[in-house]
Amino acid sequence: MIIHPPERATATGHVAAMYESDLADDGIVFAHTRAMAVNPEAHAAFEALVRAVVPSIGVRVYEAATLGAARALGSAHCLLAHGRRSLRAGVVDEEGLAAFAAGDDRGFTEQEQAVIRFAARLSTDPSAMTDADSQELREAGFSDRQIVDVTLAAAARNYFSRALLALAVPVEDVPGLDSALTAALTHATATTPTGDRKAAPLNLDGCSDDSSPACTGPSAGGPSSPTPPPRVRPS
Repeated sequence: MIIHPPERATATGHVAAMYESDLADDGIVFAHTRAMAVNPEAHAAFEALVRAVVPSIGVRVYEAATLGAARALGSAHCLLAHGRRSLRAGVVDEEGLAAFAAGDDRGFTEQEQAVIRFAARLSTDPSAMTDADSQELREAGFSDRQIVDVTLAAAARNYFSRALLALAVPVEDVPGLDSALTAALTHATATTPTGDRKAAPLNLDGCSDDSSPACTGPSAGGPSSPTPPPRVRPS
């Protein structure tokens, strides 16, 4: 990337908090964090959006929406970062995550698979979406608020990932993932979402995200779990 992020030595305020969060978790400041630090107000607004949607849908559903969008976009940063987060949160195991990277979503619950399909459609062909797409989420058990928040979670991933892709932010390995799983996620491919809704064919490899300070959202539950969530980093 050609942009020049703020230096760590002179970072203050939100930028300093972004850098310190990465350092505390992984001992490095990721390139995507440095890129977003150029406009800390925009990054803080992104975090606020994530904090606003996670409480109604839960960590599991948020991660399903994030991973579904990231795979559809070819967002290696997001797939690596949120793949690791999903493993740590018990959303999916390593076998299920490796299968997901190959386009097989059966490691997720049926409800989460509906979210992944919805996020993929939103990320590839949103103009073709109809009430039938929202109805699929309704039939999976989501309320009006949760349908909106699943949509916002997937749309937010598009915002973050597309920005990183457009800026050509380098992809970096995420500590804690083995080399085989890292390779699988970096070159993830998705099948066309099933059902009557349209979706563009997908052939993916590529870029985009993880991020910064933690957000408080509901526990790893989904629509039926309105309890307060564990801390999750909102990127």
